[in-house]
Amino acid sequence: MSALTKVRPWLAAILGLAITGLGHLYLRRWRRAAMWVLLTLAVSALFVPPEALESLSNAGTMPPSEFVSILTELLPILAVSLVSVLDAFFLGLQQAAERAARSAADAADDSVAAVSDSDSDAVTCPECGREVDADLDFCHWCTTRLDEPTDD
Repeated sequence: MSALTKVRPWLAAILGLAITGLGHLYLRRWRRAAMWVLLTLAVSALFVPPEALESLSNAGTMPPSEFVSILTELLPILAVSLVSVLDAFFLGLQQAAERAARSAADAADDSVAAVSDSDSDAVTCPECGREVDADLDFCHWCTTRLDEPTDD
């Protein structure tokens, strides 16, 4: 597993912490990112009082007790954002595992292909001299027919 593959889930989670859906965009899951953003907007419209969102602009000047009360009103949005971060992290882990399995399968296919290529007899084109597949009746490089009848 490469270093980027190990970092990818963590980077997706950190980006998701910054902005809901950004981790999914990093993982190129466009619809899932849009779904998380729309879900966050729906939760904020349904469960968060508009006054709590408006008072966030004055968060630097308000006393700490009032700030804590506003954060409790924003808990539904924070919960959806946290679940989005977890989803991005586990999606990144899943993509890393799929990529590792694919590369292992490709390496196995390459080794099988190398063994089968070395076992078969090489056929060369009489026109261009390149190796061609023995099952074909023509050279796939220069399109010369290989099984032309010879006049004896």
